[in-house]
Amino acid sequence: MMTEHEGLKSSAEDYLEAILVEESRHGQVRSIDVAQHLNVTKPSVSVAIHTLEKKGYLYFDDDKFVHLTEEGRSVAEKIYERHRFFKSVLLAIGVEDTTAEDEACQMEHAISDNTFSLMKRYCENNACAV
Repeated sequence: MMTEHEGLKSSAEDYLEAILVEESRHGQVRSIDVAQHLNVTKPSVSVAIHTLEKKGYLYFDDDKFVHLTEEGRSVAEKIYERHRFFKSVLLAIGVEDTTAEDEACQMEHAISDNTFSLMKRYCENNACAV
């Protein structure tokens, strides 16, 4: 993995991104929401979320809702920005929506922060269709 978020695996980044997206959609997030978003089992979510909690990326409130810490939100926002960028580029060149969604998810983890910044700047300066 090439992303530079304190050695997080791409799957951990996906969990943080899913929490961010679900929070923006519904305001509150439970583990089951993350499981449904990622199409994984609740036990898988439980293990991943508790690992991320130990690392300081998220916490649970008294009602068992999941919340991102400042650090967790920062990582999630970076990953989600990459996802939106790559999906929009793929859609702009004619890739089908489902394929663009799947491939953007892979691409968001595959390049360094520096390369992403350069690609983003290139598109901003060259009026890429994103």
